[in-house]
Amino acid sequence: MTDTDYFFGNDETMLAQYAWFSRNSGSMTHPVATRHPNQWGLYDMSGNVWEWCSDWHGADYYQNSPKDNPPGPASGSFRVGRGGSWDRDAGYLRASNRFSLAPAYRYGDLGFRLARTP
Repeated sequence: MTDTDYFFGNDETMLAQYAWFSRNSGSMTHPVATRHPNQWGLYDMSGNVWEWCSDWHGADYYQNSPKDNPPGPASGSFRVGRGGSWDRDAGYLRASNRFSLAPAYRYGDLGFRLARTP
C-alpha cells in the first residue's frame, strides 16, 4: 500500500525514471526492470503494461470499503486493471487509478504480475 501519488512517491517529474508511458515509451512495451524499482524493490508498478488484477471491480466499492488493503467485492462482472501503460499519460499511472475490464478483454498493453516467495 502507498499513500503517495505514484508507487515511488509524489514527484511527477521523476516518473520517467520509474515507468514507461506515453512520453518516453516510443509506443511500445519494454523489458521488465529497465526503470528504477520502487521503495519495496518492485519494478514496473506503473506504466509499461496495465496490470490485470484478480479483484472484481465495484463502481462504488472504495466509498464503503476498509481503508487499508480492501479485498474487493466478492463477485462481479468486471476485473480491475491498475498501473497505466506505455500508451497513457502520467495521470493514468497514479497509484489510486484503477478501471474495469471485461474478463475476455485482450490488448497489447495489458499484462499480469507473476510473484513468488523465496
